Amino acid sequence: MYSVKTKALRADLLLLMVSAIWGFAFVAQIKGMEHLGPFLFNACRFALGFLSLLPVYFLLEAFSAKKNGKKESGVESVKKYDNHLLLKWGPITGIVLFLASSFQQVGLLYTTAGNSGFITGFYIILVPILGICFGHSTRPVTWLGGAIALAGLYFLTVNDGLSLNKGDLLTLGSALMYAIQILLIGWLSRHVHPLRLSLTQFFMTALCSLLVALYLEPISLDAITQSVGPLLFAGVLSTGVAFTIQIIAQQDAASSHAAIIMSLEAVFAVFGGWLLLDEQLGSRGVVGCALMMAGMLLSQLRRPRGRSTA
Repeated sequence: MYSVKTKALRADLLLLMVSAIWGFAFVAQIKGMEHLGPFLFNACRFALGFLSLLPVYFLLEAFSAKKNGKKESGVESVKKYDNHLLLKWGPITGIVLFLASSFQQVGLLYTTAGNSGFITGFYIILVPILGICFGHSTRPVTWLGGAIALAGLYFLTVNDGLSLNKGDLLTLGSALMYAIQILLIGWLSRHVHPLRLSLTQFFMTALCSLLVALYLEPISLDAITQSVGPLLFAGVLSTGVAFTIQIIAQQDAASSHAAIIMSLEAVFAVFGGWLLLDEQLGSRGVVGCALMMAGMLLSQLRRPRGRSTA
């Protein structure tokens, strides 16, 4: 048995791994859209995530059945997890993830990987604020951090002509949806089977993305083949692996604490954009990123010792 401190450390390290994968995934998402539309890209991405996770799920179930000496797989885990809750809220979580990934992917048509990473990271402020709707308290330092991050968002997204970049606005919508998804995962991960939750949300996101792609975008097998590299990274690693690690890690981490670690994807996104896409931040962008990071970190200072669910 692991101690509470060991579990918390393991969760932090897993979430840091998730943030690194997601940060570099912004590069893969941009490269993938050189040949694919945003919705077809997401349909393929989450379908790959679903298919890559499916054999892992069945192998673990078979191992569990063998270990317990049962003919029916997962007998003990079925008693532990609430499948009724999964059937009700799993698809809803998938729809929220579809909205979050769609806003982000379409936004990347009009903004940089670095901008998208930092604006997506705004969910670190939104998670504790939205937690009020779930009866969670929000400390004054969170509001102060939110105000500073909002100022940073202004410098990052509003140009000298006081006009907003369309891609940045779409990405802000994505941050809102991801904040809701993090809160849902923080709640559900303690009650439902983590892999079943992953499979459910991946399937729903892939299905919704495909339906929109069939209506709005050309479907080309050749285009999919040309994007196989970015799709494999975004589908298998960023989706199948990272989202599942998120669910497992959040079993031992409060949602607001998980958000601060995962928001480091912004740093990895900027680094990946600079390293692989030759993206550069102007002076306003540097100020904006610095203020957003300061606000994000400030919002998490002096976190109460007691376990929180926000």
